[in-house]
Amino acid sequence: MLTAEQVLASQKASVETLFGLTNKAFEGVEKLVELNLTATKAALAEAAGTTQSLLSVKDAQELLALQASLFQPLAEKTAAYSRHLYDIAAGTGAEFGKTFETQAADAQKKFLAVVDNAAKNAPAGSETAVAVFKSAVAAGNNALESVQKAVKQATEVAEANFNAVATTAVNASKAPTARAKR
Repeated sequence: MLTAEQVLASQKASVETLFGLTNKAFEGVEKLVELNLTATKAALAEAAGTTQSLLSVKDAQELLALQASLFQPLAEKTAAYSRHLYDIAAGTGAEFGKTFETQAADAQKKFLAVVDNAAKNAPAGSETAVAVFKSAVAAGNNALESVQKAVKQATEVAEANFNAVATTAVNASKAPTARAKR
């Protein structure tokens, strides 16, 4: 049975975990706001420069060349922004994942301790039932580990796909620029 001290310690640990996760979430939001402010400042400065360049254009050929020269940097900046955004989200998500894995492992240990204690105090003749229950618990733990591995693999695949798409987008933006210069 749980004592009052154990219950209080468990509640204290839960509150500390909650506040830790809240701090991580705010750190992620803070990074996101900082990224957006930086991107907005850069976009405003670039808009001013582009407007000045457009106002100084004298003919259609010069306008096409200006347009072509603006496309590739825009694609690269968009890809860089997306990478930063993804890094912030992935970092914050990883922190949450670590916390949940730690909490799950701790809960699993406590549950196994309760099962072992119950098995030790089980009446004679219940060994088969205890063995079946322990087997079910082990199967559940194995399933949980499999799910965690699958989530990690899916995350790695998603990150690889994101990087491939970003690289393809940047490379695709280089092709029209090269053709426009001919």
